[in-house]
Amino acid sequence: MTFRIKRLALLISLPMLLSTGLTGLALMASNAEAQPAEQNEREVLYWYDPMYPQQRFDTPGPSPFMDMELLPRYADERGDGASMIIDPGVMQNLGMRITSVTREPISQTVEAVGILAFDERDVAIVQARSGGFVEKVYDRAPEDVITRNAPLADLFVPEWAAAQEEYLALRSINEPQLVAAARHRLRLAGVPFDAIAQLERSGKARSTWTITSPIGGVLRSLDVREGMTLSAGASLARINGLENVWLEVAVPEAQVANLNVGQTVEARLPAYPGKSLEGSIEAVLPQANLDSRTVRVRIELPNPDQRLRPGMTADVTLSRDRNEALVVPTEALIRTGRRTLVMLAEGEGKFRPVEVRVGRETEDKTEVLAGLEEGQRVVASGQFLLDSEASLRGLIAQQDQSTQTTEAALHEAEGTIVSLEDDMVGLSHGPFKTLNMPGMTMAFPAADKSLLEGLTEGDRVRVGVSESDEGLLIEQIEQLGGGHDH
Repeated sequence: MTFRIKRLALLISLPMLLSTGLTGLALMASNAEAQPAEQNEREVLYWYDPMYPQQRFDTPGPSPFMDMELLPRYADERGDGASMIIDPGVMQNLGMRITSVTREPISQTVEAVGILAFDERDVAIVQARSGGFVEKVYDRAPEDVITRNAPLADLFVPEWAAAQEEYLALRSINEPQLVAAARHRLRLAGVPFDAIAQLERSGKARSTWTITSPIGGVLRSLDVREGMTLSAGASLARINGLENVWLEVAVPEAQVANLNVGQTVEARLPAYPGKSLEGSIEAVLPQANLDSRTVRVRIELPNPDQRLRPGMTADVTLSRDRNEALVVPTEALIRTGRRTLVMLAEGEGKFRPVEVRVGRETEDKTEVLAGLEEGQRVVASGQFLLDSEASLRGLIAQQDQSTQTTEAALHEAEGTIVSLEDDMVGLSHGPFKTLNMPGMTMAFPAADKSLLEGLTEGDRVRVGVSESDEGLLIEQIEQLGGGHDH
């Protein structure tokens, strides 16, 4: 008979366990054994339907909800009022696993994909200093890699030719003041210093001038053709240096707070398998992507051999310094949407739900900020069934004082109103950091309809919300950019 009961417990499906609770399982097994004498000796508090445990009945009988008999709730199943006692056999059948709360070093690791781009600070623009004509264009094309002082085009600049002839003529009559004035006019016309020095050495005027690249790198654009007429200030070419490249990475906005400028990162490129590169965070850009809810992080990578080419992809690991923290296995957490719980094991088959406040998550561990102490033991497998049983018995999760304080405060975020209907506000919002809730678009009810007076779709607002049984409730709303404060 014992073997048949254990087999019955193992064959109960998970949905049925979640709906009936562990006590329901134990009672069904007891009904299978048909021991009315033992049941008569135990004090019954009330009867209930496991599918509707919130409804209690004073007498036994058929359930008004389901085609089954009501089940008794016994007084000795209450535990101490804050905890519950689970039979060891049931724990074994469910494969329940218990683990300790430990303190150990953890580090926040962010894995993301980035794309290489040009360093936009290492750019040279070549312009025409005076109006002229293009005599020759050298054999160059956009995307060519060129060296410093590489020739780009030969220009004929009439203004420069006339200024040179004037300078040479005045120098020949040995009038120092006039010569100095003529030299100054050459500079005002835009003649480079080295060209003026060459004119003074050679004593010969030049008819054409070779425009060269001021830096080495990639020729991004070449906007001249032979025979073209150029005006002063016309753009001739744009060159991007390649000494460094930028790696731009899209990081989920909920993890941006853990990143700092100057932080070291590791990048791995599919183009060069087996090799990793080290760089540093150069900037966390100020604007988030509304669609993907990510923020771009700019990383600077050295490129001495010019093997890194803009447009390549890279797998990036961003990590914070390791430090000690109180942690539990992530699988031990029960996230209800409003709060986070664990099932605390107190020994001798006693369990009680405890509310916790969590922080960083790394690999398979999560940091616990409040609610637990080192050395306590929590359920890491089967805790959802215990939570269902705790709800059935009406047990309330114990709250740490710091958790209560955090929960009593309003949770704030900024966003844009996308719809207004009665007392509902459709909001495309950023993250509620105190809730560990990422940005998204959703509707919120307002605690008072008067809070919405004067607001229209498209308004940028800051909201303060509280947690209620129906979800998040707007308690405060402030229009940004000179709007009304409600």
